[in-house]
Amino acid sequence: MSGSIIGILLATTAVSALIGVFVSNLFGLSAEGIVQGAREMARGAALETRLEGLASVSFADMITSFFPGNPFADLAGSRPTSTIAVVIFAAFVGVAGVTVARKEPELGASFERFVDVAQSIVRTLVRMVLSLTPYGILALMTKVVAGSNVSDILTLLNFVVASYVGLALILVMHLCLLAFNGISPLRYFKKVLPVLLFAFTSRSSAGTIPLNIDTQVKRLGNGEGESNFSASFGATMGQNGCAGLYPAMLAVMIAPTVGINPLDPSFIISLIAIVTISSFGIAGIGGGATFAALIVLSALDMPVALAGLLISIEPLIDMGRTAVNVNGAMTAGTITSKWLGHSDAGLFARDEEPELELKNS
Repeated sequence: MSGSIIGILLATTAVSALIGVFVSNLFGLSAEGIVQGAREMARGAALETRLEGLASVSFADMITSFFPGNPFADLAGSRPTSTIAVVIFAAFVGVAGVTVARKEPELGASFERFVDVAQSIVRTLVRMVLSLTPYGILALMTKVVAGSNVSDILTLLNFVVASYVGLALILVMHLCLLAFNGISPLRYFKKVLPVLLFAFTSRSSAGTIPLNIDTQVKRLGNGEGESNFSASFGATMGQNGCAGLYPAMLAVMIAPTVGINPLDPSFIISLIAIVTISSFGIAGIGGGATFAALIVLSALDMPVALAGLLISIEPLIDMGRTAVNVNGAMTAGTITSKWLGHSDAGLFARDEEPELELKNS
C-alpha cells in the first residue's frame, strides 16, 4: 500500500514538472523584464537567508526529523514534519496493538474498541467544524480579494494564466489515470468537489486532511488504510502543484537570465529529476512551494532571490496549487484502494450520502 501510494505521488509529480516546462515555454514566461519593487527585493533577501538555513540540514537530519521525539508535541503540529511523525508513531502503536491482541486477546479487543470510539468522536468533531465551511470560505475569499493588488496581478497575468492552465492539465492527468483504472472520472470529480473547494480557499493541504479522509471513506468508498495514508503523506510529499509544477515553471523562467536554454533536453531531464527527488524531501525541511522552489533552484545553481518576484500573486496561485495537491493525494488513495481490492464499488456508485439514506430508512 505504502509503495503504491508513494510511487503514484512521485510519478505524478514528475509528470507535473514536465507540464510546468511545457506551459512555461508555451506562454513564453521569463523573469527578464519583471520589475523588482521593495516587496520583491525584501522577499528575495529573505529567501536567500532561508536557503542558508536549509543548507545546514543534512540528509541524516532530514530522515531523523521524520521520527517523533515527542509524539504529543507532533500531535499538536509543533514541527514541519509533524504529519509524517504522527503517521510513523501511529504505525508503531498499531504494531504494538496487534502484538498485544495476539498475546492477550481481551486486552487487544479493549484497545480496538478504544480506537474505534476515539475515531468516531474525532470524525463527529470534524463534521461539526466542516458544517461551518461555507462561512469560512466566504471569509477566506474576502481576505484574498482585499489583500490583492489589481495592478500587480495584471502585470503578472501571463504567469497566473499559465499556472492555471498547467494545474488544469494536471487535473486532467489525474482523471485520465482514474479512467485507465476503471474509475468514472466524472463521478469521482463530483464527489471530491467539496474537498477541492475547501482546499482552494483554505490554501492548506494539512488543514484539508480530515475532510480528505472522510470523503475518501464515506463518498469514494476507499479503504480506511489507503485513505489515511494517502491523505497524510500526500500533504507532505509528492505535491503535484507546489512541489511539481511551481518549481519547474520558476526554473524555466529564470533559466534565460543565467544563460540556460529552457528547451535544452539535458536541462529538462535534470530539472524533472531534481523536482521529483526534492518533492520527497520537502517535508523534512518545512514543506510548501517556497521550500520546493528554494531546493530546486539552488540545486540548479540558479539565483533563488528571483523567486521573490511573484510575491504579489502568490496567494492567487497558491489556492489552485493546494487544490491540485489534495486531488493528487485522493487520486493515489483511490487507485491504490482499487488495486488492492479494498474499494467499495457500491458506495462509489451511490449518489446519496450514507447518513441521509439511513435517516430516510
